[in-house]
Amino acid sequence: MAADTTILIVEDEPAIVELVSFTLRAAGWNTFAVNNTAEAWEFIQRRTPQLILLDWMLPDQSGLRLLSRIRSDRQFNEIPVIMLTAKSMEEDKIAGLDHGADDYITKPFSPRELTARMKALLRRKSPEHAQTALTVGSVVLDPVSCTVKINDQKVDIGHAEYKLLKFFMAHPERVFSRSQLLDKVWGDHVVIEERTVDVHVLRLRKVLKSAESLIKTVRSVGYMLSEK
Repeated sequence: MAADTTILIVEDEPAIVELVSFTLRAAGWNTFAVNNTAEAWEFIQRRTPQLILLDWMLPDQSGLRLLSRIRSDRQFNEIPVIMLTAKSMEEDKIAGLDHGADDYITKPFSPRELTARMKALLRRKSPEHAQTALTVGSVVLDPVSCTVKINDQKVDIGHAEYKLLKFFMAHPERVFSRSQLLDKVWGDHVVIEERTVDVHVLRLRKVLKSAESLIKTVRSVGYMLSEK
């Protein structure tokens, strides 16, 4: 859901920040802006964004330096990053992509093109933010209507259990620790204890009834969703 998506804009030109912020808010995203790499790094550690729009030329150091730092940090290295830049030279684009940028957009750009590129990147990088229905076994989750059906029967599900199920269904057959689930599902800015994850998993299994066996406990590691 777009409302769950946090976008960080790292840009020091006020006119561009204003245009991009307006465009992204209109698309339903939570938008935050900082104007240098130091503030950006501070923000990322406090609240992990789903996507970063990163300017190449910043007052304290280049956007590429921040990008390298993000990519070399195990906690943040999978955050999608789009470079915003006035540089249109082929070698500059290659340098950006070599440093780990996922995409590249040259100023001046069309706001419509920017949002289209961002949506495509979020779909590719974060399946839990896609708007298409997710199906595993007899369970179907529709992100547009925020509903869950089991064997074509709609089930009542709480908000926390819905978010957890959506994340599991978007990443089947992958084991996640409790701390990873806290970070990915609730965000690391939310104060929840790890054992609370166990409570939500228990509630989710009750909601799933006949399909509860999809949620597997992996001893001393965490949980996963699997049909096997």
